[in-house]
Amino acid sequence: MQRAFVLNCSPVRNGATARIVDCIAEQLAARYDVQSACIDDYRFDFCRGCRSCHATAKCAMDDDVPRLMGELDRADVIVCVSPSYWADVPGQFKAFIDRCTPWCNTHEPHAVLNPDKRGYAVALRTGPNMKECERIIATIEHFYGHLEIERSGSLGLCSMECREDAEARLDSVVEFCAGIA
Repeated sequence: MQRAFVLNCSPVRNGATARIVDCIAEQLAARYDVQSACIDDYRFDFCRGCRSCHATAKCAMDDDVPRLMGELDRADVIVCVSPSYWADVPGQFKAFIDRCTPWCNTHEPHAVLNPDKRGYAVALRTGPNMKECERIIATIEHFYGHLEIERSGSLGLCSMECREDAEARLDSVVEFCAGIA
């Protein structure tokens, strides 16, 4: 059975983003071995910009980034679900992205994930404007591109202030999940 990894890119474990993550995991469970996690399950520092990874394809710091990258590596399908924090992904997720430079395909040598991964992006925001969701999706898809994960679909959800707001939007999430191949 193929594996799916669903990441709550918010440090909030019980909010609207977490509810969407739960729904996605439930929907995919019939077709995939599903693992889900919260970015706050992992401990890592900010990138120091030392660039040692450009020469070694490994980060000089020792923390949970390799463990989280291992989850991505084992997955065939990756779904990053992110709320909007000031019109972009939360700082915790951005800090993780920065730490993925050893796997980034813009320099050699670089670490490589197993091939043929499909990545999906889901963005939530409190306001009614879809442009902000599109910006978040673009950030996630840019991340996928540098890891050579095939960008395979996205969903933007506006007017999502709290967990209760997510309940009214689960039909859209279920429909989105039906398209995850």
